[in-house]
Amino acid sequence: MNPLFQFSKRLASKGLKVTLATTTFIAKTMKSHPGSLIVDPISNGFDEGGIAAAGDMNIYLERFEAVGSRTLAELIEKHSHGCPVKCLIYDSHIPWALDVAKKLGTVGASFFTQSCAVDLIYYNASRGLLSTPVQGPTVTIPGLPLLEVNDLPSFVYCALGPYATFFRQFSDFEKADWLLFNSFNKLEVGC
Repeated sequence: MNPLFQFSKRLASKGLKVTLATTTFIAKTMKSHPGSLIVDPISNGFDEGGIAAAGDMNIYLERFEAVGSRTLAELIEKHSHGCPVKCLIYDSHIPWALDVAKKLGTVGASFFTQSCAVDLIYYNASRGLLSTPVQGPTVTIPGLPLLEVNDLPSFVYCALGPYATFFRQFSDFEKADWLLFNSFNKLEVGC
């Protein structure tokens, strides 16, 4: 959430009209921020308890996609009067947002909120280029230095379990109009 929030504030500081859509549950916990950034909630189907209320990550994700798709479309429609949405920048972990954007004729930009190095590891694991759980003491991933197993996210070198959902972000990212990455190029030159 924080990378999208910071990016939204940055865009708003440049004079763009920005609406940050977040779940109703998270919106209730946010402090109001002065300025031109608008925070407008959408439902994930678990407005009172968030992920914990679902009890299971797969149940949460299914319901969030069903309810979130509908309420995100309603939010975009609401904003279409006066100042229509020109681009939907969505967290790559909710790839169904691109379908909503495309159905409404809006440009879609997938924002990968984690570091490029982590996204590269996830990408390789999601495409089977890095087998999980990792078997060796070191791993070679093009674009990264030689990594020791404990340099990887724990669920990549262990059994994936419920964390395989992190790989959903690569399900249809090729269809996005733009790909945005959270990076600092001086630190991640090779990515």
